[in-house]
Amino acid sequence: MHVGDLPLAPEFVEHYRDQGIDELYPPQVAAVEAGVADDESVVAAVPTASGKTFVAQLAMLTGEGTSLFVVPLRALATEKYEAFRDLPGVSVGITTGDFDSRDEELNDHDVVVATSEKVDSAIRNGAAWVEDVGCAVVDEIHLLDSPDRGPTLEVTLAKLRRLTPDLQVVGLSATVANADEVADWLDAELVTSDWRPVDLRTGVYADGAITFEDGDARAVPTEGDAPTVALVRDAVADGGQCLVFVNSRQATQELARDLADEELPVSADGADRAAAAEEIRSSATTGTGTALADCAERGVAFHHAGLRSEHRTSVESAFRDRDLSVIVATPTLAAGVNVPARRVVVRDHHRYTDDGVQSLPVLEVHQMFGRAGRPHLDPYGEAVLVGDEDDAADLRERYIGAEPEAINSKLAREDALRTHVLATVASGFADSREDLIDVFGSTFYAHQDPDAGLAGVTDDAVAYLDDAGMVDDGDDLAATDLGELVSQVYVDPLTGADVLAAIERAARMDRVTSLTVLELVCDTPDMRGSYVRNSEAGRLTQFAMDHEAELTKPVADFDGDFQAWLGSLKTARMLDDWVHGEDAGALAERYGVGPGDIRRTAERAEWLLNATESLAERVEEEGDVTATIRETRQELGRKRP
Repeated sequence: MHVGDLPLAPEFVEHYRDQGIDELYPPQVAAVEAGVADDESVVAAVPTASGKTFVAQLAMLTGEGTSLFVVPLRALATEKYEAFRDLPGVSVGITTGDFDSRDEELNDHDVVVATSEKVDSAIRNGAAWVEDVGCAVVDEIHLLDSPDRGPTLEVTLAKLRRLTPDLQVVGLSATVANADEVADWLDAELVTSDWRPVDLRTGVYADGAITFEDGDARAVPTEGDAPTVALVRDAVADGGQCLVFVNSRQATQELARDLADEELPVSADGADRAAAAEEIRSSATTGTGTALADCAERGVAFHHAGLRSEHRTSVESAFRDRDLSVIVATPTLAAGVNVPARRVVVRDHHRYTDDGVQSLPVLEVHQMFGRAGRPHLDPYGEAVLVGDEDDAADLRERYIGAEPEAINSKLAREDALRTHVLATVASGFADSREDLIDVFGSTFYAHQDPDAGLAGVTDDAVAYLDDAGMVDDGDDLAATDLGELVSQVYVDPLTGADVLAAIERAARMDRVTSLTVLELVCDTPDMRGSYVRNSEAGRLTQFAMDHEAELTKPVADFDGDFQAWLGSLKTARMLDDWVHGEDAGALAERYGVGPGDIRRTAERAEWLLNATESLAERVEEEGDVTATIRETRQELGRKRP
């Protein structure tokens, strides 16, 4: 099947041919046969690089109304936005920012790229453009399994389908064990395939050789170096590029420095390592940025969430342009961003959690494997787990050729339920318990477990919200003014309740400062506290005692988890230093964080302060607390690049 055979306008056919796309890949053919170009819902669970984005574009270009492309990450939203803008005559919008805005200008676009949280917020705030959506494409739909993003994704999809009963939904997924269950929930046709444009060989490295799935072996002598260094050197010497996955930020930087010392050859004629390094160095404000530029000069980079977003983008772009030979990354790089390599090396196949050391899920490792093999550049891709003689057999059994885990709804979590029950009532989807059960009955959670007892779990959420003054559980179920406001400003109801209580305490204080209001928002469920090392706990406690008059919680008679609160205070103190002019380099050194962490935390605090300002106006129309919240929010906004 060729693009000329598809129901596309001539300008799109010409566009794809100019891009070198003429004959469709087998999974794309299967999607067409499943009706993706005829307004049929489809779930495509196929390998990385097998043409899922084209399937999405085909649905969007042939569908009715506005097309919505839902992504899990801002970085992925930007990448897709740039790609879709190349479509001739197609107007593309993007929305990933403020959670309490309607973005009405999106009404004028043919395609809207958004995170699931932003779509959820748009529904809550009554954005008109949502009602015009005729096709919703969900990238990485297997993230229904994510405790953080999954509940919002499934509730948002359930509401979109209620708003537009004939909505076309296209789910793009990695290969998972129960893709058929996802398709059944969405009344969609399922397309599965193991076809890839580049053959993938998977194996385990131990005792100086890679043993592949088919039993073939390739000797890779260590020559006295660590196995990972040997595997990278071997791939680059053969003209390939390499991605290495490790389990911590510190490990990415340490290994990148070691690899930079190897003086690896360039990956392609015309590779410009100096230009890549200079682009990074020109915006480096911390030692981390300078270290990244130093590595890039020698063809190596590290990549993790602590980097500035500009630096992550520069690394990804330089790697795609083959200016860089190696990226050492944490697993976040495997989550959708397009950076294929000849060889993927998974050095660390475990992570440290609050519950101890845990093996990585098969699905996550296979996502890393999927980055191996650059279409049109590599004859094959290799994905290699680093083991030793003691664990090689276990690694082969656990990950090589194994079926990924099934994905399961995480909507039953207490925080997710109270948040989405309030939003469902406040946005008019339910005005009775029966309506509420009906809405939640259309979620993936209810589809997976029809006997889950929706009445019980929603009753518990309603009871909490009623006690908090956010819903009125009378003859009809209705959100109070407070409940509507909490839903619209897009915070957890528990955050709303905590903030109101803290504002009332602050209003009775003699001294309200930026530290006061930053501690107030940092000590909420919506702001993740900083990790407090043992060596920091004493200093933070002393700081709290010295500044007790500015804090909303008493230090001497503390009620609650003091260690967790110290983490919130550490975050608030860092932001207060940022507001008062400290540069990112000094903060990174003092608080043990990356420049990306500072910006991301500041953005989140700015959003929470905006929500808090709206809530504060309920307590005091224009007092010291409200004024300080506003001033601190504005100062954070001025610090935003």
